[in-house]
Amino acid sequence: MKLIPEAKKWWRMFSVQAMLVAGAIQGAYIALPADMQALIPDNWMRVITFAVLGLGAVGRLIEQPKVHE
Repeated sequence: MKLIPEAKKWWRMFSVQAMLVAGAIQGAYIALPADMQALIPDNWMRVITFAVLGLGAVGRLIEQPKVHE
């Protein structure tokens, strides 16, 4: 396995940022009290998380000038 040349700039990559946001969304949802979790349907959480991850996958395919500097 070989790292990509831009590996040192991992925090600038939209794909990595999207994965971190998706994880934060899930973590925040789990941290909510049960009565507040009941206000947000589980399906919405899945859709939101998968949408953010999908945007991250698309972001990986797009040239990002801040990463290639």
